[in-house]
Amino acid sequence: MPEMSDAEFTRLYGEWAARTPADAGVFFAEYSGAWWVAGGWSIEAYTGVPRPHEDMDIGVLGAEFAELRRHLRGRLDAWTPTYGTLTPLLPDDRPDAAADDVLPEGCAQLWTRADAASRWEFDILLSPGDAQTWVYKRDPVVRMPMSDALWERDGVHYLRPEIQLLYKAKGDRAKDRDDLAAVMPRLRDERRSWLVDALARTAPQHPWLKLLDER
Repeated sequence: MPEMSDAEFTRLYGEWAARTPADAGVFFAEYSGAWWVAGGWSIEAYTGVPRPHEDMDIGVLGAEFAELRRHLRGRLDAWTPTYGTLTPLLPDDRPDAAADDVLPEGCAQLWTRADAASRWEFDILLSPGDAQTWVYKRDPVVRMPMSDALWERDGVHYLRPEIQLLYKAKGDRAKDRDDLAAVMPRLRDERRSWLVDALARTAPQHPWLKLLDER
């Protein structure tokens, strides 16, 4: 999807509800699969530095797609965002099928809302891997034990900041660089080294490598 202003995005696709990690904790309290807060909220939770939020990103395992759909049923409608197009994922469309058998090619994400007149609630990102292992979707060689990839506060699991920065590095937007600056002074050496190694493997010319080495 081409980069667009927040106002243009809202005009075309509608507004996002101002959800928080606590809201996510309530909604997913009875979900039997793995889930975690990702995106900017995971950065803010780690650093304590307030930042704007356009939406609420939630990570789940793609392998638990059918369980996710069962949890959403009767609560929120799911839509598939693919190349700028939104398509409803009807609850009765192969409800027990794997994600690859139902979602459009290249789609690993669901937008959710109660109905067409409501704001979007959660941007749900389908992650590879399993309950034991987090796997980077752009290079499956880059992985980490799930017990290390997540951390917990007040009953809510968050994606580790070095992993979130690895995702953010591809965009390298102003807000991504702000997140990098907020995390760097707080990141332990072994986790910074992990990020350096992962970036060096997946984007060896990335400008963040120099910034991370200068710390």
